[in-house]
Amino acid sequence: MAALKYAGLEDTDSEEELPPGWEERTTKDGWVYYANHLEEKTQWEHPKSGKRKRVAGDLPYGWEQETDENGQVYFVDHINKRTTYLDPRLAFTVEDNPVKPTTRQKYDGNSTAMEILQGRDLSGKVVVITGANSGIGFETAKSLALHGACVILACRSLARGNDAVQRILGEWHKAKVEAMTLDLASLQSVQHFAEAFKSKNLPLHILICNAAVFGVPWSLTEDGLESTFQVNHLGHFYLVQLLEDVLRQSSPARVVVVSSESHRFTEIKDSSGKLDFSLLSPSQKEYWAMLAYNRSKLCNILFSNELNRRLSPHGVTSNSVHPGNMIYSSIHRSWWVYTLLFTLARPFTKSM
Repeated sequence: MAALKYAGLEDTDSEEELPPGWEERTTKDGWVYYANHLEEKTQWEHPKSGKRKRVAGDLPYGWEQETDENGQVYFVDHINKRTTYLDPRLAFTVEDNPVKPTTRQKYDGNSTAMEILQGRDLSGKVVVITGANSGIGFETAKSLALHGACVILACRSLARGNDAVQRILGEWHKAKVEAMTLDLASLQSVQHFAEAFKSKNLPLHILICNAAVFGVPWSLTEDGLESTFQVNHLGHFYLVQLLEDVLRQSSPARVVVVSSESHRFTEIKDSSGKLDFSLLSPSQKEYWAMLAYNRSKLCNILFSNELNRRLSPHGVTSNSVHPGNMIYSSIHRSWWVYTLLFTLARPFTKSM
């Protein structure tokens, strides 16, 4: 009891009654959290019972959920013409009884993005995702936006980017999403994007380097580099360098680099064990699409590891991720053989 008194929790008899200075609130997706106004902090567990809860059912007839300028959820009662920050469903909460995983990891290959983000309130977080108009990038953008994040879709085609924005708004009209032009095959375009983003005076909490090409014919970018190497790696490398100061100022922040298990099936060293730059941007004679892709993904991982080493002391972490084998997205569109292989594998692989 002395410990309860010290914590200010001894003033009420009921386990469910909140102590003085505490308030019960809800996130956009119905999870209950608790605000301690005395210490100015929030937590998911009830301060007395330690239980986690979520609201049950839909809002009553005539009610609508909104978000204020600070990202705080509030509720509008259109019938009685009033607003409140108190969720009318709080009288009908249910206890969250998470089943402890039987294996070491909490998530596996069957987990969905929405399951992993369940209960997360990303209001106030700013996210930039490259190649977000389709595939993994689009699903990532949609999932984060539906949980309150302000998401910028950095796309080569602004028209396709705007179309993706409309699809997300079609699911939730209050989503904070915007498309901006970014062509990773042009270092000048990367620079223009960074300048345009900085002109918005926004923080940057999450930068997801997702865009990639796969199995494309040999070609040089306007910068004179092999296109797979520049789009998959060098363009992202340059983008992170240009936005590093914003990431540091926004800490805690993170960079996520979408790589691939295929990075294991290549090498970028010469016979003496030194880095062979000619392998990174090969000539047409020495080019093989699959090898170029594998090398670019190896570069992604090496870059992410070194970036984490340099920036993690400043509150910016970096991770590379393997999204899954042969996920059926638009990445295989460059050659019909790859499309056939991905189509045959589709029933046995994870969906978008």
